[in-house]
Amino acid sequence: KGFKGLLETDVTPNTKNFWQSSMCPVNVHWHLGTEHYSVGEYDENGSGPNGNINVPYRRDLSEEEVQDGFRCHLYDPNDEAFTKPYDWKHCIEMEVGETYEVHWPHSA
Repeated sequence: KGFKGLLETDVTPNTKNFWQSSMCPVNVHWHLGTEHYSVGEYDENGSGPNGNINVPYRRDLSEEEVQDGFRCHLYDPNDEAFTKPYDWKHCIEMEVGETYEVHWPHSA
């Protein structure tokens, strides 16, 4: 199940729950749209309330301006699940219907 890379390594992946390995999340963050490109899933053909981006191979990150990532293919502007307003409690400038990619890097 899943992708198997071709890189030879002697590292054994951690298959335990993070709390069982004394690991905690660090630098938890998200991106508007996906940072990672996935053809047919999150790519330049996806959509959202604010459209999509055209360049499927490069995304610049900037502290001054939010730069969009790729959008999901499931967005439907006629489905209330993607359009019903939500009162966000802990996030700013988030929008229902947008694609967000969440990163949960961990460290010991």
